[in-house]
Amino acid sequence: MKDIIAFDQYAIFATGGKQYQAIPGKTVSIEKIEGNAGDKVEFKEVLFRKTGEDKFEIGQPFVNGAVLHASIVKQDKGPKVIVFRHKRRHKQRTKKGHRQLMTIIRIESI
Repeated sequence: MKDIIAFDQYAIFATGGKQYQAIPGKTVSIEKIEGNAGDKVEFKEVLFRKTGEDKFEIGQPFVNGAVLHASIVKQDKGPKVIVFRHKRRHKQRTKKGHRQLMTIIRIESI
């Protein structure tokens, strides 16, 4: 049986219409935000925060006063997604590629 890893401190935050898990020291790839490598950013939309063994807060929808501090590691693009559309028996084909812009951040503190 695998051991379950329990973190003393972590949070769930929202940005770009998605939710991410934040653990101090972890790098996370999120939707693009403005800034350069090395800039400090704050996320105030914290949905859940665990600060100790039995201490946790659940927001409705956000935890009051909770701020997540992070730094931007780099601006990047995601993997290429191919969109192919066609209509059978009509020789109508369209092939498009898309790479989503993303920002890689490192969680400093919760």
